[in-house]
Amino acid sequence: MVTVNMSGIATTVVAAHNIAKTMKSGDLEVFATPAMCALMEEAAKCAVAPALAEGEGTVGTRLSITHDAPSGLGKTIEAKAVVTAVDGRKITFDVEAYEGDTCIGKGIHERFIINNDKFMSKVHR
Repeated sequence: MVTVNMSGIATTVVAAHNIAKTMKSGDLEVFATPAMCALMEEAAKCAVAPALAEGEGTVGTRLSITHDAPSGLGKTIEAKAVVTAVDGRKITFDVEAYEGDTCIGKGIHERFIINNDKFMSKVHR
């Protein structure tokens, strides 16, 4: 059962594959906002994964963030997600991303608990 205050962490290193120039979200060799979004979603997914039943997963449905500071190549980025509310199958998280002690981004993320097979059957219709 998913509960308030469950938390998760995801980490990456800024490299050619996750910079703005490569991801087409900008022209510079800095950590891309889409990469930060994905890292925040990964942290949220990890936060609740141990509480899900077999065959269940989560899908992201909303993400509202700010990207407040740049991070260059070689820097380690850590995203943290904390469950702040559970309403049936809807889970709300506070998410933050850090380079060391510096918060580089923050916001709110929502995910829904799904049955993986049922969800994928809708995709393949």
